[in-house]
Amino acid sequence: MSFVYPLFLLAGVSLSIPILIHLFNLRRYKTIFFPHTRFLKDIQLHSRKQSQIRYKWLLALRLLFLTLLILAFAQPFLRSSIPAAAPGKLQLMYLDNSGSMSLKKGTRTLLDIARDALRQQLKAAAPDTRFLLATNDKPVSYQPMSREKMLEAVEAVNPSAVSKSGEQIFAEISSLLEAQGGESADIYYYSDFQKNSFPSRPDLPTTGSIRFHGMPVRPASPANIFIDTAFLATPVLQPGQDNRIIVKTKLVGAAPKESPVLQLSVNGQTKSATSVAFDDAQEQVDTLSFRVNETGWQKILLTINDAAVRFDDSFRITARSATNLSVLVLNEGSVNPYLQAALRSYNGFLSTQLPLGPVVDWKPYNLVIINGITRLTAKLSEQILQALDQGQSVCIFPGKTDNIGALNEGLGTIAGIRFEKRDTSVQTATNLQQGSELVREIFERIPDNVQLPTASWHYSTSAALAANQQSVLSFRNGEALFAQFTPSRGKLYLLTTDLMSGNFAGSYFFVPFIYGMTTQSRSSDVFALTAGNLRPVFLPVSNDGERNMVHITKGPMDMIPPQRPSGAGLNVYLAGMISEPGFYNLVSTGRDTVAVALNPNRAESYLALWDLETLKQNWKAPYIYWQKPGDDAAGEQAVSSFPLWKVCAILALFMLAAETFLLAGNFGKKTVAPR
Repeated sequence: MSFVYPLFLLAGVSLSIPILIHLFNLRRYKTIFFPHTRFLKDIQLHSRKQSQIRYKWLLALRLLFLTLLILAFAQPFLRSSIPAAAPGKLQLMYLDNSGSMSLKKGTRTLLDIARDALRQQLKAAAPDTRFLLATNDKPVSYQPMSREKMLEAVEAVNPSAVSKSGEQIFAEISSLLEAQGGESADIYYYSDFQKNSFPSRPDLPTTGSIRFHGMPVRPASPANIFIDTAFLATPVLQPGQDNRIIVKTKLVGAAPKESPVLQLSVNGQTKSATSVAFDDAQEQVDTLSFRVNETGWQKILLTINDAAVRFDDSFRITARSATNLSVLVLNEGSVNPYLQAALRSYNGFLSTQLPLGPVVDWKPYNLVIINGITRLTAKLSEQILQALDQGQSVCIFPGKTDNIGALNEGLGTIAGIRFEKRDTSVQTATNLQQGSELVREIFERIPDNVQLPTASWHYSTSAALAANQQSVLSFRNGEALFAQFTPSRGKLYLLTTDLMSGNFAGSYFFVPFIYGMTTQSRSSDVFALTAGNLRPVFLPVSNDGERNMVHITKGPMDMIPPQRPSGAGLNVYLAGMISEPGFYNLVSTGRDTVAVALNPNRAESYLALWDLETLKQNWKAPYIYWQKPGDDAAGEQAVSSFPLWKVCAILALFMLAAETFLLAGNFGKKTVAPR
């Protein structure tokens, strides 16, 4: 047994007080005279014997009362047989600084509580102990630190918008330990143990050189209101017209007494606001309207008033107004009504419909669509190759023909593509490629019951390895309905049936796919990025020299992020460079500035925590221990968090009550003593 406050045991000297009282005060006798000495002798002997027994019980009760009271103030707890960390042994601490750790427990945040417990552990460690610190950000150091350096590093840890999974954290921990040559270490994991990040089963090396200590820091009653997501109703922001933004908010825990207020601001000016009333599923979807009069990039900020957790009370979007997406449609036959309606659905589309034949300059267009074609000539194939080399997007909607060779002649020249035969069976697509850029623009997560299009016939297709084929939509047998090819800088899209057969042209995917194909050769017009997401930002900029490098700027900050050529531009990777939510600018010499918005990861907002008993059952191994932060600064483990001091306090009250009862039994009784 050990004590949280062992200095209180010094109060044990007070046990001498009742002993002294009994030695000097309780030996006094009161003399009473009786008329006959015979009765006096009998009463004297009886009273003296009874008083001695009663006073011994009284002394014992008083001593027990003081002893239990001292123990209650010292706060005892039991220890297991886990030895303390050996002097000089490596200790690796993970301090969870994700958004959910900003939740308050009383007047302090969970991060503050974990930081204080970590400080206590550092101060109690042996002087020659070496330390490593891991957080959701980059490791502070890849080499072990002294206690003084570690204390400075812990003080500098602040809440982060980056949320890492348990697998990522343990992979980082493993790499830090491998850098030390596989040295044995104690891992202390300070976290609230969210279900969306911490694995339900152990994911650690099973060697005897590693010991894992789970240090849970939990809120009293988790509750949170947050903006889950927001998006524009149309992909093009129109100046001088009503634009709509759809906002989804969620509630975790108990609802507040007053309805929270959702507010929309554009470029720092408040545009609209509404009260949020949650349904039975603790969700609410609101549509807010606003207008912008300026052209260019607009910074849209949504806020909701919630005092519990603040990191997810804002959602940022950047959108470019007055954009013109130019599309050239070359028709072998008549104009397709589905295609014509799709290009009219967005005001930002500038479409040109021309018959196939006359030579047209394709450079001004973001997307070139060749519709209803049954023959690819050498001249047209050469023009397609040139457009792909320049990084443009080309989409082919073939016509129905028995002369497949007339199409294969040109397709083989472009990317080794070939139509093998025409399959006349009616089939419904069963697979949607989640990794496709077109699909990611539509779905953040593909629904389970999404309805895919049907084709009444299709061409069975094959392609050379250099074509880099990706089947965006495919049938059960693996054949493609809609495919993407990347033989050079640009992208070639191919539908294996015509637009009038089946229901692809009338499906949910048709218009978004056209919009996505159009924006492939230029940067997007809407950005709402998530911190820590590895997905790059595409910019139509070439990096032929240092002058064309893309910079991230925000106020005085100026950084050059990792960037890689992709198609007709660059993929810019922001995940490793910025994690603080806000509005940023991507700047390149001689190019327009692109504004992007960065938001924290919403996975931390749900506050779904693992039950500690479940974790103890699942994470059960000889090298895994669970303890309460602050219970043990030296490295040993408290067996249980049961409050033994409360038991001591209750027993002390029982001793006091027994003493009172014993004294009350003496009232009115005379003690006889000889004169």
